[in-house]
Amino acid sequence: MSSFEKKLEAGIFASRWLLAPFFVGLIAAILVLLVKFMKELGLLVMNAWTAGQYEAVISILTLVDTALIASLLLIIIFSGYENFVSKISVGGHEDRPAWMGRVGFADLKLKLIGAIVAISAVELLKAFLVSSQYTTEQLAWKVAIHFTFVLSGVFFALTDWISESRKKDH
Repeated sequence: MSSFEKKLEAGIFASRWLLAPFFVGLIAAILVLLVKFMKELGLLVMNAWTAGQYEAVISILTLVDTALIASLLLIIIFSGYENFVSKISVGGHEDRPAWMGRVGFADLKLKLIGAIVAISAVELLKAFLVSSQYTTEQLAWKVAIHFTFVLSGVFFALTDWISESRKKDH
């Protein structure tokens, strides 16, 4: 192997660190979500006695939605960093998530689509609670988009299952 080839491959391998700022940016996005979460929680508490029939439920669903998005970002940060940049060395820390270090790209895709489906379901439920604010066509589009996410998740799971089945056969 030539010296140039070794240097080129070392450079290509080191380029994985270009992804690290993306993951730091996603951590910043979680902080922004935390601010939005606290704002929504504060509004929920302040309006607990005066909120209308569905306002409290919609506010709580917004909190759930925000928590799901933050959890999704954390999964992407941990898995992406460990799969593409470097192992996270926290040793045998008692709080280390059980899935950390074992989520491959296929697992990450399934977790991602699962979280997207859950977020979409929460958004759809919120829309149905205030359905009078939407036209029938708008609600139909929301259902169609949610169904597309669900169908995509099923196809992702199916292709991964087929891929794993073929690996076992060989």
